[in-house]
This record gives sequence, structure tokens and C-alpha cells, in this order.
Amino acid sequence: MSRPAASAFLAAMLAAAAAAPSAYAQQGVLNLYSARHYQTDEALYADFTRQTGIRINRIEAGDEALLERLRNEGANSPADVILLVDAARLWKAQIDGMFQPVASPVLNQRIPPTLRSKDDGKGSEWFGISTRARVIVYNKAKVDPALVQTYEDLARPELKGKVCTRSGAHPYMLSLIGALSEHLGAQRAEQWASGVVANFARSPRGGDTDQIRAVATGECGVALTNTYYLVRLMRSDKPADREVAERVGVAMPNQKSFGTHVNISGAAVARNAPNRANAVRFLEYLASDSAQAYLADGNNEWPAVASVRVRNRELESLGKFRADDLAIASIGRAQVTAARIIDRVGWR
Repeated sequence: MSRPAASAFLAAMLAAAAAAPSAYAQQGVLNLYSARHYQTDEALYADFTRQTGIRINRIEAGDEALLERLRNEGANSPADVILLVDAARLWKAQIDGMFQPVASPVLNQRIPPTLRSKDDGKGSEWFGISTRARVIVYNKAKVDPALVQTYEDLARPELKGKVCTRSGAHPYMLSLIGALSEHLGAQRAEQWASGVVANFARSPRGGDTDQIRAVATGECGVALTNTYYLVRLMRSDKPADREVAERVGVAMPNQKSFGTHVNISGAAVARNAPNRANAVRFLEYLASDSAQAYLADGNNEWPAVASVRVRNRELESLGKFRADDLAIASIGRAQVTAARIIDRVGWR
């Protein structure tokens, strides 16, 4: 081969290599990093594969573990889609540049603006796929429900020694406290948080289900929980779980003001997704009627798409309520203020 011909051949090979897809790019494959650890999601993934023929490779871990993995993998990450739980975590991943923009008329039409992010200047966005409310549960035999009609009520002197919560540093609590700081202002939110701490029945510990059980046994008078934990107990095949649920009442807070705090599970296309088209297709699937029904029926979450009908009797039994329409993205940003508040008041 002559020198000019060899040079042309080498140039063609280099161009082909540059244009070649990532080693992780495979037709008919989706690499999913998920912080959702719900067994019921198996049916969701199987349905997507059945409809599209796209096989899902899944890695499940806690939100922080997944985000740390993504940081370490950098541009070589195989992740196509990232599923996270809670606005605070989605916001952190977004500002760290772990997502990419998605130009999808389907998602823009199906997912309400309050349940998705706006372009943050880095071309990064995410979409809420399901919602859950953070409600107050109370011991029916020991607490008058009139005392717990707002989040602010948890700081009332009448509830001294009766309030239980999980750690204020948990993202569920950071999001709630952040939302209250948006509504009340940081100073009033801190005064409220100090009042809640003064009303603790015990130091914060355990998860939301632990709080519900403590209210049912009378160790606590009232507690905060995400709705799907309560509905899970209501739907349990264990009589002891159902008895716990029967012993507690539920208050949807702030129905006469800004509404009950709502949080989300959210999905995004990873910054360096090797199978981008499949990733967008999966996000659009998550916004479909069938997927939204899976989320409601399987994990006791409300659909992000308002038109989807819920066929979950126990979830529906919580009734219709006014949800806080504060943009989820602003709740994520407010976690910085929330973190300062919990530090200052000792909500640990």
C-alpha cells in the first residue's frame, strides 16, 4: 500500500473509531441506576421490556451510593437512566451535572410543570414519575385530631412529649422543612422546628413505618410519615400490620392554607447515557397510563399524570386533598436552608 493510500486508510479508521458508539451502547438495552428498592417495580420493568423489546440492566442502591458511583465513573459511566427518590436528592444530582436535557413533547405534555425541573443553565433536567404526601398520623385514642390540622400544629405546647419523627437530616424531612421555609420564611420555619424539637417524645430514630408503629402503641401521640408507608400497612396480608394502621388516624395538613406537602420519585437521562434513545423511550413509558397505574397499584403512590385512574382502594381511602403546588424544584433548592435549620435547632 502506498504512503498516501495508507494515510487515507488510517484516517478512515480513526474517523470510524471516533464515530463508534460507546462500549456500553447496545441495541435493545437500557442501563438503569435506581434508588427505588420496591419489589413491585419488577412488574413495571417487565412491562416495558414486553412492550419495547428493550432489556433492562439494573443497579439498585441508595441515592447517595448511586450518586457517588456516577461521580467515580465520570464520562465512562454506563448509566442511561437515573431513578431517585425525593426532590432534595434530584436537586443535588442536577446541580452536580449528572443529567442531560430531554426534548420530549410526550413528557412535557404528560408531566405537570410543578413536577419537573427547569433548565438550570447546565442543560440538565428531570421528571417526577410518582407522588406521595407527607402527612400527620395520630393515636386515635389519645390525641384530638383538631390539634394536628397543620404542620405548624406540631409545635403546639399541647403536644409536649408527644411528637415523633425520623432524623431531620433525612431527605424526606429536609424537603418538608425546605418547603415550610419557602412558605413561612426561614426565620418562622426555624422557630417552628425549634418548637417541634421541644415536643419530642423521644430522640428521632427509625424510618416512617417505625413512627407509625410508635404512634399505634402509644409511645408517641403524633408523627410524620409518607403516605405509601401507611397504605402499605393497610394493604398488608399480616393482621398485625393492619391493626397498626387501624389504630392511627390521618390528617392531611394545611388544607386551609398552602396544602399538604407532596414529594416525588423522579427520573432523568444520565449525562453520558450510551443508549440515549432507549433512555428517553423509558422515561416516556414511565409517563404512560400503564406505568402510572403500576406505580399507584404496586407501590401505593399517586400518579404524576393527573388523568390516570387509581385502582388502589386503600390509597383512595385517604380521600381527595389539596396538595401544595410549590414547585418540586424549589423544594430541592431549599434543602440548603433546611439543613442549616436542623443544625441550629438540634433536630438530629
